[in-house]
Amino acid sequence: MESIVAILSSLILIFSAFSPGSSLNFTYYDKTCPRAESIISNIVKSAVSANRTVPAGLLRMHFHDCFIRGCDASVLLDSKGNNKAEKAGIANVNSLHAFFVIDSAKKAVEASCPGVVSCADILALATRDAVVLSGGPTWDVPKGRKDGRASKASDTNTLPAPFFNISQLQQSFAQRGLSIEDVVALSGSHTIGVSHCSSFENRIRKFNATHDIDPSMQPSFAQSLRGICPINSGNPVTQMVPPANTFNNTYYKLVLQGKGLFSSDHALLSTPKTKELVSKFASSPEAFRKAFAASMIKMSSIVGGEEIRRNCRVIN
Repeated sequence: MESIVAILSSLILIFSAFSPGSSLNFTYYDKTCPRAESIISNIVKSAVSANRTVPAGLLRMHFHDCFIRGCDASVLLDSKGNNKAEKAGIANVNSLHAFFVIDSAKKAVEASCPGVVSCADILALATRDAVVLSGGPTWDVPKGRKDGRASKASDTNTLPAPFFNISQLQQSFAQRGLSIEDVVALSGSHTIGVSHCSSFENRIRKFNATHDIDPSMQPSFAQSLRGICPINSGNPVTQMVPPANTFNNTYYKLVLQGKGLFSSDHALLSTPKTKELVSKFASSPEAFRKAFAASMIKMSSIVGGEEIRRNCRVIN
């Protein structure tokens, strides 16, 4: 087991890698690879057409990349030798997917502009395009990220967890330069995708000594989840918000009704400020779309890395 000193040292290394995205700009590839965005967009369109779960996969992947060492594509690296990479971490190993989209986009971009476009930029652009294709907002993606040379499964332990309370969420986001408004807006990404039962099973069985079910959860909703997640069921998955692959503001409406899957979802109602934002986004799809796009630009501008990989899965 890692010592406390080792863990603290790892956290210092991770958080010191974060810096404002002042080196990023919207015209970064205009001269060196002007077709980059259209190439990536076409790859994403093809992938989403064949598999409607791709947007949720890319959005989660981008989030998990940026929250560790900055947006440096470290989440794309494969494990090698004795080193287990981020994608093998507990928070990622059974939930991240759609890596093939980035592999395909990188191959196509390399054919047009070899050694120019980073894997980190490809992931940021592909995520934006996938969100749009699922019905979400668009935004201009600042570019110029570099790819990192380190990826450790143990670093995924610093990712925000589904059982976090509002103080833990705020602290986790603040360490990445993100505000409480960003916490609420980016939580809206739960509008697409699925969750394993293990992420919320503590809320529907043996919650505490007094309550079998989390009293903050709408009772009939909890009972329906029990049907989806029977005891010893092998950890099946359920939709986060029906329909699973449509980006909208329904997530916030469900949170207000006590139908959020995670403790971290319900935590958004625990302070006046966050509850006000949840209500605002529940009543105004446009307010949510605008806030989400702004927070995505902010999150994706946490920079790190030092090279441009030719293969997103391995260090040059």
